Amino acid sequence: MRGGKATETMTGADAIEGLAADWLARRDAAAWSTADATALDAWLAQDTAHRVAFLRLQAAWAQAGRLSALGAGRANGDGPPPRQQDAGLAANAETDLQALVFAPRAPRRRPRAGAFALVATLGACALAGGWAWRNFGAIEAASHATTLGAVQAVPLADGSQATLASDSRIDVRLSRRERHIDLERGEAFFEAAKDPARPFVVEAGERRVVAVGTRFSVRRDGADLRVVVTEGTVRLESDPVDGRSHPAALLPAGSIAIARPDGVLVRSLPLQEAAQLVDWRSGLLFFRDTTLAEAATEFNRYNARKIVIGDAAVGDLRIGGSFRWANAEGFVRLLEQGFPVKAEYGRDRIVLHTP
Repeated sequence: MRGGKATETMTGADAIEGLAADWLARRDAAAWSTADATALDAWLAQDTAHRVAFLRLQAAWAQAGRLSALGAGRANGDGPPPRQQDAGLAANAETDLQALVFAPRAPRRRPRAGAFALVATLGACALAGGWAWRNFGAIEAASHATTLGAVQAVPLADGSQATLASDSRIDVRLSRRERHIDLERGEAFFEAAKDPARPFVVEAGERRVVAVGTRFSVRRDGADLRVVVTEGTVRLESDPVDGRSHPAALLPAGSIAIARPDGVLVRSLPLQEAAQLVDWRSGLLFFRDTTLAEAATEFNRYNARKIVIGDAAVGDLRIGGSFRWANAEGFVRLLEQGFPVKAEYGRDRIVLHTP
């Protein structure tokens, strides 16, 4: 904040939280004026994400103190304190090395010619077996699944990696011609190793996502499919419907494709915003001008204690910001502070109503 006005020199959630922290620090100072309060109100009214970030940091300010609140969204505020040097190391460094005695080394034996031949034969067999395995057999055939509230990274035999979201399952089949993944349920993020000779294919129902070496996520919601591309380009293919084929869609980085039975909708976002949609890998859910009903559905994908929308008015409220999916109750309490929302807390659900 310079000259009493907030200047957004960065983009994204970190910049917003940094500005919110600056407003809190300025409000805590003795020179806070009516003009400053008016400017803060105007900044909060600009975007729902501003309001959410300010409320979040204000709560942190009250609970953890000023330094914790100002540290939110700042990379240089993280990390443990440096470890102190062990005093014993300095003392040991002065040990008299002349007192050390080394045991005699056993004499080396020369390997026999027969041993060399055996090793060479075994090595040739291993190479031949490995070549045949790669070219004529499956390299990997396995299934991987997660339970509710779990996220798991799964390394694949070709050097790729799949990260499974909550309550998800994939079946993996890798061969010499193709790398094939069946997404049975849920969502997975794929980091496909580059191999032009073997396409990386993710199949979900009647849709296929084909890549060579790139990063993208695929998510199944009943008959709907969502694809988010964060690096490279993928191709979205669909099976014919009623005898009519559908053209494939090429999705470059920053693309979000929503495939429904009646067609495919593709949007292009700034790469940073597209990447935030897969922040669930690090425990975060990102919302931008999202209805509260949609946000509740996202939280419910990761939690046994469900957020229930009690009436249409509260479900239509629009919110923005990043939130920990493991802390649904904290999210609801934040809503109660800054929105016309009243919550009823039960053991297995939290019901949201209009006050």
